[in-house]
Amino acid sequence: MIRDSEKQRPHERLEVWRDAMALVEWVYRVTAQFPDSERLGLTMQLRRAAVSVPSNIAEGAARRSTAEYLRFLSIARGSLAEISTQIEIARRLGYLGSEALVDDQLDRTFARINALIRSLDSSPRSVRETVAPYESPIPNPESHAR
Repeated sequence: MIRDSEKQRPHERLEVWRDAMALVEWVYRVTAQFPDSERLGLTMQLRRAAVSVPSNIAEGAARRSTAEYLRFLSIARGSLAEISTQIEIARRLGYLGSEALVDDQLDRTFARINALIRSLDSSPRSVRETVAPYESPIPNPESHAR
């Protein structure tokens, strides 16, 4: 008999992916209340960046090499930085209050992505794919540390 956890795809077992999915839900709920004039602006940008995070985590987890996985995690982390900036813009424009829940969700997701990057990046050289010595797939694994 197959257990539920065995039915899940690899990325669905990752807490960071689940956190990112919760962030997407929050972004969609909140941006639905933005002014109509922002439909093609901040609303679309926030939603696109939010969807990018779990999508890149999932795509990276499905790749065959650690170097590729790290690249997609880096892209996901960049999208988190976009979301953080866009939320600050929305706050400054008066579309959002200072909602600590989203800040906590962003911080938790950043921390988990950074931890996953560190764990993958510290695996033995013989096991992971090597990248050119001048090119780091994750230039700053500690970004967004508070």
